[in-house]
Amino acid sequence: MPVVIPDEVLQQAGLSEREALIEIACRLFDAGKLYLPDAAKLAALTRVEMESELIKRNIPIYRPTAEDLREDLETLKRLRGEACPPS
Repeated sequence: MPVVIPDEVLQQAGLSEREALIEIACRLFDAGKLYLPDAAKLAALTRVEMESELIKRNIPIYRPTAEDLREDLETLKRLRGEACPPS
């Protein structure tokens, strides 16, 4: 379904059609509504280009959850134990 943004709105926002698509894709990614590949597709960008646009806007590309951090800590503990066996 096409979405039409009137030219006047784009002019008022100071955006080209392409810039508006990139902005919308970045905001939808930031809101958790789109995953990175989908946001890049919407903006007609490569993944690397999309990441660059997110960085320009100070939008984190990866947001670790508490569970991610717990798993990382467990992995570090396990690796440290393997690297330094008890004497």
